[in-house]
Amino acid sequence: MHSSRSRRQARAVIVSALLAATALSPVTPALAATASPASCSAPGYTTFGPASLTGAIVGATVLDGKAYVVTRGLKPPLLAEIDLATRKVVREVRLPDAPAAGEAEGAWATTVSGGKIYIGTYPVPDLYSFDPATGEVKHLGSFGRNGGFIWSLTTAPDGTIYAGTYPDGRVREYVPATGAVRDFGVLAAGERYVRAVAADADNVYAGLLDKGKLVAIRRSDGAVRELAQGATGIGAVAEHGDRVLAASGTTLLDVRKDGTDLRSIELGGNSLDTIAFGADGTAYLASRPNGTIYRYRTGDTAPTELGTPRLGEETRRLVPDGDRLTGFSGSGGMWSMDLTTKAVTYTDLIDAGLTTGSERPQSILLDPGRRELYVGGHYSVTVRDLRTGGKRRLWVPGEPKAMVRRGGKVYAAIYPSGQIIELDPRTGGIRSLGYLGQGQQRPWDLEYDPRTDKLLVATAPLGANLKGALSVVDPDTGDKQVYVDVIPDQSLMSLSLDSAAGIVYLGGDVLGGGGTPPVRTSASVAAFDLGTRKVLWQTDPVPGYRTFQDVKVHDGVLYGVYKRTASWFAMDLATRTITHQGPLPGYGEIEVHRGRVFASTYFGGGNVHVLGTEAKLVATGLGDEWYTDPQLAFEPGSWNAWALIGRDLARIRLDPRCPALTVPAKVTQ
Repeated sequence: MHSSRSRRQARAVIVSALLAATALSPVTPALAATASPASCSAPGYTTFGPASLTGAIVGATVLDGKAYVVTRGLKPPLLAEIDLATRKVVREVRLPDAPAAGEAEGAWATTVSGGKIYIGTYPVPDLYSFDPATGEVKHLGSFGRNGGFIWSLTTAPDGTIYAGTYPDGRVREYVPATGAVRDFGVLAAGERYVRAVAADADNVYAGLLDKGKLVAIRRSDGAVRELAQGATGIGAVAEHGDRVLAASGTTLLDVRKDGTDLRSIELGGNSLDTIAFGADGTAYLASRPNGTIYRYRTGDTAPTELGTPRLGEETRRLVPDGDRLTGFSGSGGMWSMDLTTKAVTYTDLIDAGLTTGSERPQSILLDPGRRELYVGGHYSVTVRDLRTGGKRRLWVPGEPKAMVRRGGKVYAAIYPSGQIIELDPRTGGIRSLGYLGQGQQRPWDLEYDPRTDKLLVATAPLGANLKGALSVVDPDTGDKQVYVDVIPDQSLMSLSLDSAAGIVYLGGDVLGGGGTPPVRTSASVAAFDLGTRKVLWQTDPVPGYRTFQDVKVHDGVLYGVYKRTASWFAMDLATRTITHQGPLPGYGEIEVHRGRVFASTYFGGGNVHVLGTEAKLVATGLGDEWYTDPQLAFEPGSWNAWALIGRDLARIRLDPRCPALTVPAKVTQ
């Protein structure tokens, strides 16, 4: 159940932002009509431009009156220079693709050394430099292979740069003058993430996300000392004088650099995005999920609240400068706070001139009655009017991993806060239903039960935790029942409702939030009775397969798609036996339409299959550009579905009677 604080949040309306409308081409008669074998030769798809445009950012830093931000989700990433006096973008450069396999999509890590900006990218962990004097961008090297991150960068007083990386959980040293690289090796057995780093003349201070440790690495010889052990992962680190601050979940750790005088300051249920010290030793803290800013000094029993520049935002960096604090918001914003008056000036970076680009979408939902389509992006939902071609972009407080309709409202499950929101498409207004809590910040699936008038949410925890949850949420009041560990020692990746029977079927994942060894070897399916709120039964359909991506019940059969061993199965629910199964070229979501079961997958070029006695290919070549996983939004009464081709919104024909639709590779490029 949630607190009175959450109930107040559930009544709060979050301000939405709206972009100018752009046109969507009219629906062609051939595609609007119900498909028939005779229409198989008609055009099988139509694209409508980028599904979701973004101005979101990841890394940010400041040098000589200019801010430098890196876009999120664009290939290649964009580094933008912003004049802090005029609050306008004055220059943009692209980060060139490096020789290694894979393409960068952003850079969480930025730092300044010797008058240059240094940038660490993902999902290729490459290091770049940008010289503001000449405009030159250089690729300096790589700290791993495709799939890795440079999560954090910092600069020591002598200009030496330190990087924290994933998935090897290491700190590396880079000397700008010589290009020399040193690897400090394994910091803790099994650690994958060095999420935050800070440095002084003698040591590098690293925050380990999986193991929750704050460590000091002596720069001279690489010796490692543990300064503090957090209750959960360390996500932010800063140093000043003889103290180091680190964020561990909802606790601020404050410790001397020799490891003594450890102080633990509770943050009232909030966690921290970033920490920055002012010149006088005052620390400034940016919290999530509310986006509130605090001030703290060693000896304080609790941080002092300064204000909330924008409710629900993530803060990428804080830069104190005398009586002014500058912050950078993940959705694509920059703000300044007068520390005397607490007045805030907010600038949308798109309005400031940041070039937008097409991002990888999170989710898709069709409202056939209103003829509107909703595409979830990063801190946005794009609403398309399919009758007029109008398009508008609404700000939301995170990534909508899944969306459903209830009456005239849309409900979304938000990462990384675990918040449930209600969106009114008519006004663009957003109402928060509060946070799931219980560590359940990674929602994967959401359904609406019309029989009980409740929302059902399947979640995984963040970090080294195996226990996911099924949550039952009242969409009117925000009241929640969160059933943690409903499948023992597994997170939940999916759910499927049989409303008539009052049963929801759950698909598990033995890896949980990641970072801790699993204790189960096979992912389970469980049947949960919504009347008694009890698990009726649990089974492992395919022994040794560890992660479901989706499950869907239809006509007494449960269909499942596995994630890590890409495959599918059909299980008779009466006997709980597998009747059919086979491989798939990738993984994704299942959708039942007109009595047929469709599986849309990526990491195999982008395919759609109909599942029956076998997996029959009905579309291929759609591309691998979904962010969460591929989804389909079918139009009632036809075989047409809204989906992606590359990063473009598309309407595609998925008539099982037709030969497989093949999209040429050039269309997805």
